Amino acid sequence: MNPYTIDISVVVPLFNEEESLPELCQWIDRVMKANNFSYEVLLVNDGSRDNSWQVIGQIAAQNPNVKGISFTRNYGKSAALNTGFRHCLGEVVITMDADLQDSPDEIPELYDLIKRQGYHMISGWKKKRYDPLSKTIPTKLFNGVTSWASGIKLHDFNCGLKAYQSKVVKSIEVYGEMHRYIPVIAKWNGFEKIGEKVVEHRARKYGVTKFGLERFVYGFLDLMSIMFVSKFRRRPMHFFGTWGSLSFFVGFLISFYLIAEKMYYIYGQGMSARQLRNITDQPLFFLALVAIILGMQLFLAGFLGEMISLAGARRNEYLISDAVGVEIKN
Repeated sequence: MNPYTIDISVVVPLFNEEESLPELCQWIDRVMKANNFSYEVLLVNDGSRDNSWQVIGQIAAQNPNVKGISFTRNYGKSAALNTGFRHCLGEVVITMDADLQDSPDEIPELYDLIKRQGYHMISGWKKKRYDPLSKTIPTKLFNGVTSWASGIKLHDFNCGLKAYQSKVVKSIEVYGEMHRYIPVIAKWNGFEKIGEKVVEHRARKYGVTKFGLERFVYGFLDLMSIMFVSKFRRRPMHFFGTWGSLSFFVGFLISFYLIAEKMYYIYGQGMSARQLRNITDQPLFFLALVAIILGMQLFLAGFLGEMISLAGARRNEYLISDAVGVEIKN
């Protein structure tokens, strides 16, 4: 028995996109009807300051397949996607941006790759882009580093047009700015059949981009964070304990060497303790002291990390002010 009530959920995070929403929803509706898909469009309003929420209400009143969720303030794209994932009902989940740069005409083929060919996830690849060099060059560098670090051979990790099996989006958490690394998160949650499809990239028709160059700086920091969290979230002592033990051991060896050296000269060479430098006068003593203290602190951090991981605090708590056609889950 199929537990899903509809074929496709289209999750669209948006911020100040009132001009493009009617055209986007009409386009999606045409594609779905032409392919006989049952569907829903879940528009997640990320604290827009324009009339986006009013437009969503008008569209939902005319089309019952369109639903909306609105945040009380701007939380970011990751928050919007994570909330959309929690509330979507489709067997296949499609994500796309609201600015009309992603084409809904790609949906049938994406659906086929997930449903018929069994991929866990398909990521879009905007092979031909309508962006300035100041954006495309850092993007290529970012994608190259991410592919190398994660072992996932994709050309465009940050493409907003992606398709998933429902069980994938229900099994992952996306927070902070981690939407760029959903393929990495999916892989480390056991969903390793990840594919790529060349998709059309359209020039922006309305408004301006909401992302600046700072996203590349944050992107690399997020990559470091997700690499660490994915490996050691459930076992922080493995990381902190290993480096703590190594640091403590190095400090102990240096201390032992300094003490043994002084004892050797006192008893082996017949020199008095006054003729030798005090152990505390040697730079190695302070190096040993720092190493021992650092080792103890890393060990303590490991124990605290274990306690925090057992507490299982929830990261994703976003205040929703209103919703259309969606039952909000606490």
